[in-house]
Amino acid sequence: MRIVVALGGNALLRRGERPDAEVQIANIDRVATAIAALAIDHEVVLTHGNGPQIGLLAVESATDPALSAAYPLDLLGAQTQGMIGSLLLRALYDTLPGHRIAALVTHTVVRADDPAFRRPTKFIGQVYPQDVAGRLARDHGWRVAEDTTGWRRVVASPLPEWIVETDTIHELLTGGTLVICAGGGGVPLTADADTGSLAGAEAVVDKDLTAALLAEDLKADFLLVLTDVPNVYAHYGTPRQKPLHDATPTTLRHWHFDAASMGPKTEAAARFVERTGGLAAIGSLDAAYEMLHGRAGTLVRPDLPAVG
Repeated sequence: MRIVVALGGNALLRRGERPDAEVQIANIDRVATAIAALAIDHEVVLTHGNGPQIGLLAVESATDPALSAAYPLDLLGAQTQGMIGSLLLRALYDTLPGHRIAALVTHTVVRADDPAFRRPTKFIGQVYPQDVAGRLARDHGWRVAEDTTGWRRVVASPLPEWIVETDTIHELLTGGTLVICAGGGGVPLTADADTGSLAGAEAVVDKDLTAALLAEDLKADFLLVLTDVPNVYAHYGTPRQKPLHDATPTTLRHWHFDAASMGPKTEAAARFVERTGGLAAIGSLDAAYEMLHGRAGTLVRPDLPAVG
């Protein structure tokens, strides 16, 4: 099968861990083991998040006295793609000897008039106490919002329209290469309506929605969304919490999942299944192989056609 994997941003840097390079390097072997089990028998495209990493670079850039202005988010996104892609490639190179592997800095075009630019909702960076987050917001002109365990920076997250390197990814994949791409949803760009020229956008594109678009364009058979929970849960975090082992786009949308956590993952799975008739699954990294065979996670199937 042709599989697109959307790796969660916390796979390399989990909540509460120090954002040191050594920590991320130590976490990478777990990722390589899970992905290698898929790549032995299938074509794999690996996408990944970058929320913790781009947030760290944004703080460093904003507080660097050598800079007259902070680096824009599109360039920081490109930096994180290079760093995370390099870590993933090295680990997979050791785990899959003889396998072709390429890490590709990828660009995603969004609409300049996307309403998301007026309503930032995408969390990036580390969690702060409210007073520290407020000070950072005042000092750097950031927007901050409350997350599950504290306060974090929020930025615009426009919808992906098209991916610049899709044809290149397809050629690499067809040639037997495992492709690491679309990190952090891709470097966000806007296209001039008259000339078509590309310019950076101050945003972070949702990596799961980009993965779903890429999977559709590549005519993938399966979209695998890997996160830090074993299933999608109805009534998550309440006494009524229950895992959803089998779902359709309709049932997923029925539950109205949080836009800051499970919402984009379930929407990405629903879009891919609706538009292609393929399958998707959402669950934990360590169960990736079992999810592919329907033995773990939340499997998302097409809705049954209406009768009569």
